[in-house]
Amino acid sequence: MWIIPAFISALLLGLYDVSKKQSLTNNAVIPVLFLNVLFCCILFIPVIFLSYGTDALQGTIFQAPPFKWSDQPWLIGKAFIVLASWISAYFAIKHLPITLTSPIKATQPLVTLIAALIIFGERLNGWQWSGVILGLSSIYLLSISGKKDGISFKSNKWIWLMILSVLTGSASGLYDKYLIQYAEIDKITTQVYYNFYQLIIMGIMLMVMWFPKRKNTTPFHWSWGIPLISIFLTAADFVYFYALSEGGMISIVSLIRRSSVIISFMAGALLFKEKNLKTKLFDLLLILIGMILIYIGTS
Repeated sequence: MWIIPAFISALLLGLYDVSKKQSLTNNAVIPVLFLNVLFCCILFIPVIFLSYGTDALQGTIFQAPPFKWSDQPWLIGKAFIVLASWISAYFAIKHLPITLTSPIKATQPLVTLIAALIIFGERLNGWQWSGVILGLSSIYLLSISGKKDGISFKSNKWIWLMILSVLTGSASGLYDKYLIQYAEIDKITTQVYYNFYQLIIMGIMLMVMWFPKRKNTTPFHWSWGIPLISIFLTAADFVYFYALSEGGMISIVSLIRRSSVIISFMAGALLFKEKNLKTKLFDLLLILIGMILIYIGTS
């Protein structure tokens, strides 16, 4: 059943967002993102060696199938799309409250839903439609509530970067659906290799864009939240790809994953001491109700 992994992925994504906010506070974005990708690759090294050098993972969900050159152009494309979304989001998260960036990111399923209905012909039942409409309405209300933080949605460049992250993130979700269910590229293959391609891209960006100017920009400092970013992201992506491989509807899976905003909201209140929280609490309750309706319609 793919609905349970989708909710687990949402929980892990919430912890991933909290780790990002903590790691990016007064820190350089490019090296943090580079280390994030590096640690993700390190986590997958055992999978590669055990899959290709032994039979230890034979028949398990962790086994990587044989390497195919024909798959690589698709996975390189995946790496560029994901990095475009990540870079935009990382800069926005650094400069904006997490109780604002998370709701904006949570509007991503709206774009995904419209595109999935058009491209993949997905259809929803009454319970699912009710949950989707309620969830998207709640997300919109959260975005309106965020204006009380004194940030102009029209003129703030970090807001526009967050919007760019939403658009490219939606494109990535639709691309995942195509890779796994239509191009028939294995979920482990997708997750392992696009991370390694990202490492190459980020290594180039680190040396060309950040290293020569590092003394004139925000300095980099180590944070234990950085490896936690990779751990939570890798786990969240694994169960996400598993949900899609089990026939999960990309429109529903994407919406459920965005319920991670609840974890981010709690962290904004308890850890980062952000303001204007009471006006956002009602909207969060609506998101929870929407998730329950989706679960009822899918179970």
